[in-house]
Amino acid sequence: MGAVALWFRFFNIAAFAVMIGAGAMYAQQGDEGPAIGPETNLPLPRYVSLRASEANVRRGPSLSHRIDWVFQRQSMPLQVIAEYGHWRRVIDRDGQGGWVHYRMLSGARTVVIEEPETVLRSRPEPGALENAMLEPGVVARLGDCNPEWCQLTAGGYKGWALKTALWGVSNAEIRD
Repeated sequence: MGAVALWFRFFNIAAFAVMIGAGAMYAQQGDEGPAIGPETNLPLPRYVSLRASEANVRRGPSLSHRIDWVFQRQSMPLQVIAEYGHWRRVIDRDGQGGWVHYRMLSGARTVVIEEPETVLRSRPEPGALENAMLEPGVVARLGDCNPEWCQLTAGGYKGWALKTALWGVSNAEIRD
């Protein structure tokens, strides 16, 4: 093997070792409870929304990493699963994602309607008055949540929808 080939092999092995070591810094999980982000001290995973109308999704946590694609839907909910410096590793409702700069994200909570014919009701009860019918793919602003229902605002309508019809809120999450 030539000197150049050995150098590239060493470089690839060293780069891989650095990536594995950095992976340990992305999240801290212990017996004491949920993972906490090393940069923000916020829980991991957690939900956020896309602040910008476009955001580059990179293969790694720096500007030198390749852009795999671009998120193009402002307010789209995303799940933060890791942190490194100013970068957040996020996934969308399809499980697709990568690294996004923190400035492209907002703490404002939104959800995506997953189920067909999701009804917004006036109260968090199955028989309550219907305020609107939401189609799959609609992005709604998230309000209060109890164990089964969440209050949403979308298209000028406000009401309660079953949590099971939404992506962007965990099943156990309660919001007041």
